[in-house]
Amino acid sequence: MSEHSKYPLVPLAEVLTQDEDYVTELEPRLYLKLSVKLYGKGVVLDEPTDGGTVRMKRHQLAQPGQVILSEIWAKRGAIGLVPEEGAGALVTSHFFLFDIDESTLLRSLLGWLLAANYFEPVLSGEARGTTGYAAVRPRQFLACQVPLPPLPEQRHIVARIEELAALIEEARSLRERAREEAETLVGSESAQLFRSVATSNPQLPIGETFAFRNDLIRPSDGQSGPLRFIGLQHIESHTGRRTGEDVLLAEQLEGRKFRFSPGEIVYGYLRPYLNKVWVADCDGVCSVDQYVIRPMAEMVDTKYLAHFMRSPIFLERAIELTHNLLLPRLRTALLESIPIPLPSLPEQRRIVAYLDRLQAQVDELTALQQATQAELDALLPSVLERAFRGEL
Repeated sequence: MSEHSKYPLVPLAEVLTQDEDYVTELEPRLYLKLSVKLYGKGVVLDEPTDGGTVRMKRHQLAQPGQVILSEIWAKRGAIGLVPEEGAGALVTSHFFLFDIDESTLLRSLLGWLLAANYFEPVLSGEARGTTGYAAVRPRQFLACQVPLPPLPEQRHIVARIEELAALIEEARSLRERAREEAETLVGSESAQLFRSVATSNPQLPIGETFAFRNDLIRPSDGQSGPLRFIGLQHIESHTGRRTGEDVLLAEQLEGRKFRFSPGEIVYGYLRPYLNKVWVADCDGVCSVDQYVIRPMAEMVDTKYLAHFMRSPIFLERAIELTHNLLLPRLRTALLESIPIPLPSLPEQRRIVAYLDRLQAQVDELTALQQATQAELDALLPSVLERAFRGEL
């Protein structure tokens, strides 16, 4: 970006000064701490720490508006501005603080540069050390060059960026609201539909429509090889969408796992309010905090059963049955007792098709929302490039 700038390039050393005011003795009290996110995502408060238990010998106390740089992760954009609520936060020797000379560089403009992850391309090449722990030192950061327009032009650039960012954020918020409203509509439609079905069809205990598969693999089984693991963390609440997986080695298992196969339902009975119901599309293993359920094909359509288990009707009953437990678990007998309306298989499939269409609309809105965020991430560097070419 900088090579196309119409403004002079200056090293950060001309506009930043490293804060080398260190504290060697801490009081035995709680100190705020800061977390610097990767890729220019900002600085937030972390869990406080007790000064009486900290073992490092050198610390600093951050001031709002300072630049804070992570020694290890600056190469991935972990640089930001200390927020107002970070006043007096404890900073360990793995981070560096810098003061900004605002008579030459506006803090707000530097903030936008950091948000655009402007310095990562240079710092990722400058970091020294082993791959995982390659560090960025203050001199390397201060050697980075930055375009430096006159202050009036900096103010113009910041105003224009903020104007564009506000428009993009408004569009993002509108899409997010539309997605949330669509998700609410799916839940409402699902509840209304199953209540209607219940008025004109028999209800059975849900346990009569499936069998539990208790096919365990244990560390002591002597098996080896990779296992596809889909845990609770890999299933999205309410939608049943799988968001990831891990690969485990059977010879390195640290606990028992349940096997599952395509077409079986994997249900998270630990903390059932999380509403994690997934129809397996592969062979693999899951945690023992999940049930593996085999629907009885002659009675119930698999996707109908999964839709019902995700519905507000089932969810409300599951929460009611476990609300007084410190660590809610929907045990087998409780799960099996929940009634399910059971129309004919053709009617079940019509209901599935309708609910699938509604969920597809939510998925489309979710994809648009993610695309909007990607556009925002890509637009900021582009806006800065235009700004430094004098095109804003």
